[in-house]
Parts: sequence; C-alpha cells; structure tokens
Amino acid sequence: MPASEVSAEAIAARLSAVGLATRVEGRDGCTAIEAEVPEPLSADSWREVLEAVAEADQFGLLATSLNGRTLWAVVRKAVPTTGDVGGPGHQR
Repeated sequence: MPASEVSAEAIAARLSAVGLATRVEGRDGCTAIEAEVPEPLSADSWREVLEAVAEADQFGLLATSLNGRTLWAVVRKAVPTTGDVGGPGHQR
C-alpha cells in the first residue's frame, strides 16, 4: 500500500475513533478522506479531529445549510524523484 494511503487510513482511523463516519478514496495524485461532522461535537472531539487532519497535506470544512458539515483532508501521493519525471520530450 502506498505511503499516502497508509497516512490517509491512519487519519481516517483517528476520525472514526472520535465517532465520525469516514470515506477514503484514491484519486489522481492524492488520497482523499471525507467525514460528515455531526452538529453537536464536543470541544475535546474537535481538538482530536484537528490533530488528526493536521497530518494531511491539506484539509478543510465545507458547511452548507442543505448538506450539513463535511470535513475533508488530502494526502498527496509521492512525486518520483528519479527516472522520466518530466515525461516524453522533457529536457533536463
């Protein structure tokens, strides 16, 4: 399993431990984690949530009156450091 997926699964596990239902999805260039955040969430739970998503490369909270609150985090996949990084025709 790639390191980004391992990190994403670890973040998702920490969020699940707080009681959030999480989704982990592999995408081009990253692994994304999403969780619905219930309206009543204690200060201690928010602290744990923020500590968990701080391990991600990016995170945020989408809040709407229609869909509630969705927490998201992204862990980027590693960029190759050797080989044909630039693709065909790339001058080094």
